Amino acid sequence: MTFQLGSQDLVDGGKLPRAQVSAYFGLDGQDLSPHLAWSGAPEGTRSFAVTVMDPDAPRAGSFCHWAVVNIPDEVDELPEGAGGSPDGMGPADTDAGLPNGSLELLNDAGFTGFVGAGPPRGSGPHRYVFTVHALSAEVVPGTPRSKGSRVIRDIEANELAAASITCTYEVR
Repeated sequence: MTFQLGSQDLVDGGKLPRAQVSAYFGLDGQDLSPHLAWSGAPEGTRSFAVTVMDPDAPRAGSFCHWAVVNIPDEVDELPEGAGGSPDGMGPADTDAGLPNGSLELLNDAGFTGFVGAGPPRGSGPHRYVFTVHALSAEVVPGTPRSKGSRVIRDIEANELAAASITCTYEVR
């Protein structure tokens, strides 16, 4: 069986739903992390990580919208809204609906939690890549002040498999 990712909220290749668009960036969205469910993790998987990246962001590298590490290996699903509050003041980690032991990292907006799509007006369609990583490490080092975009190297160094869903969003 191959490692696969599905969602009740996202369609691979489709437009990003309003719930996953940003209110924090002043758009008509809700900043809700989507439902994600995965299966077929390879043998040796000891934990999972989730990343949401915008590779089309007008900056060096991608813009990290969400990063969660140390999701226990027995977990195979996150509900919609599991990410922390986009204002950085609401619940995070287990209080936000993540499994015990999980750790949300700082997104590139500067706070822990999920921040929805907010591409600059007129910059064309942006891709939002939602990825679940099956990891050989039980724990990826980090703290709630670690930047998700910097921890990606540690995630990739321990990656056994990855599965992604890519959606697009544009502000005209």
